[in-house]
This record gives sequence, C-alpha cells and structure tokens, in this order.
Amino acid sequence: MRTTTEVTMKMHNPPHPGEVLRKLCLDAMGLSVTEASRSLGVSRKTLSAILNGRAGIGPEMAVRLSIAFGTSAESWLNQQLQYDLWHAEKGRKRLRVTRLTAA
Repeated sequence: MRTTTEVTMKMHNPPHPGEVLRKLCLDAMGLSVTEASRSLGVSRKTLSAILNGRAGIGPEMAVRLSIAFGTSAESWLNQQLQYDLWHAEKGRKRLRVTRLTAA
C-alpha cells in the first residue's frame, strides 16, 4: 500500500534552492559569484556552497536574498524546506519509528 507521501514524492523532486538562485538570479542578471557574494555581504565560499548544493539557505540568508533580489524571505525558506523534506521522505523506510497510540 502506498501512502500519499510516497506517491507525491515520486512525482516531484524539487531543485536545491541554490540551483534556483544560480539560474533565476545570478545567471539571469549576469552576476558572478564574487559580485553576488559582495552584494549579499557573505563570503564567496559561503555563496558557492549554497549554489553547489553543499549548504542550505537559513533564515538570515533568506532575508539577505530577499533584500538583494526583491523576493520574499519566505519563498527562499519554503524552497529549502521542500527540498529538505523531499530528501527526508526518501529515507522514510529506513527510519525505525513506531506509531504511538493513546492508552
């Protein structure tokens, strides 16, 4: 028996928000990683880790991105949440958790 989560998971694999950031912001505006990192007030290494999917977008970075690109911080956090949740759900079967019921 498949759960709704399993069916949904197979239908959608959200991109890492760093991929979205690279394509829709940096590439679209012709910005280099160095230029964008300066504008965001973060190191090139920090931004590069996000762009390459090695780091996620936290609340502070979401606010920085919202200011720099005129977006909402919530949209960046939601992308990260969807990405993280999709990957966590992929490992659902290997988790050793038992359902709790009221006594």
